[in-house]
Amino acid sequence: MPFIVVALVAVLTADVLLLTQPGTSVKPAAVRATPKPTLLADQRPQQQLPPQEPARTLQPVAPLSKLHKPNLFVLTRKPFTNELLQKVAKLRGVRAMELADAASITLDGKRVQTLAVNPSTFRAYTPKVTASSDALWQNIAAGDVAVSFVLGNDGGLALHSRVAAGPAGQLRVGAYATTGFGAVDAVVSREVGRTLGLPHDNALIVSAPKTNSDELRKRILRALPKGTQVALVNPVLPQTQQNVPQQNWPAGSFMTGEQLTAALKAAVSKLGRPYVWGAEGPETFDCSGLVQWAYGQAGVRMPRVTHQQWVTGPQVPYAQVQPGDLLFWRNDPTNPDYISHVAIYWGDGKMLHAPRTGDVVKIAPVSTRNLAGVVRVSPIAAAKVR
Repeated sequence: MPFIVVALVAVLTADVLLLTQPGTSVKPAAVRATPKPTLLADQRPQQQLPPQEPARTLQPVAPLSKLHKPNLFVLTRKPFTNELLQKVAKLRGVRAMELADAASITLDGKRVQTLAVNPSTFRAYTPKVTASSDALWQNIAAGDVAVSFVLGNDGGLALHSRVAAGPAGQLRVGAYATTGFGAVDAVVSREVGRTLGLPHDNALIVSAPKTNSDELRKRILRALPKGTQVALVNPVLPQTQQNVPQQNWPAGSFMTGEQLTAALKAAVSKLGRPYVWGAEGPETFDCSGLVQWAYGQAGVRMPRVTHQQWVTGPQVPYAQVQPGDLLFWRNDPTNPDYISHVAIYWGDGKMLHAPRTGDVVKIAPVSTRNLAGVVRVSPIAAAKVR
């Protein structure tokens, strides 16, 4: 079975995860029950849906109990066995675990990293706004797909629309609901996951809030079979260099004038190119894809997604912003801590970016609404991000 690369987290020590592409011999997804209002659904007009088949019997979704902050995401080539789960559970610091199915699927013609989950239990591992919505999880149990705010808003997947899910037919977009797992942009129920051909029990979410996440990652890798991958999510780590003032970074840590000029020239050469969610160039781009491509032309190895690019250097005050610095925003109401957009500072209060579906690469005035901060890129730090 082929593998594709997907970066799921944004920390200096995170690894790149490989999600399998599910098989294509699958049956159409079951028609869902009548949808309920759900997270952010009242902010967009509901489209007229085709006639529904008789609703199937649904198991009620359990109410939210205690939240568990996820710290590691484990991916295996084969399903977890009880023996392997026990090995992880016995490691020092592990407080809670949750199994899921993970794969890359085609959704609305886009390659989307997807989790199939038990709505009753997985909800406790998501951000509080997402976890608290009973209607959201009931709709997932009923057959909807919940997509991230970034995929929905920037990628053009309208709420309540029906989108093609490859040979599995169509799924209804029931909510914008960010999981908090980096590049995972869609969540379905285990039942729908089966119809999509997702592998079974190949992903494990681990909560270990009082243990050094990097050390626990190493112990998990030693305990599980070869080929296992472990990425950090909400890592518990010593203070990162990003919080160290720029003047305390070693000499030679930052981009040279020649590199900055090359990156800016590369970016501006793509003005007018269309935004396409997930695109990395050279003719179409999303926001982080444009950054990765442009800085690559300057010989700087940049990670792929916004959350990773956020940790490619120290944060500097906006009053000290310089051309070539990266600007980041937190625009996602379903996960207010999530870094959801990036732009390149051009100078004179302007930025160069790829905004969203239906728009093009452009230079525009900087908007400080929901601005998370400014990062001065260090090629050394950027190269360490996986």
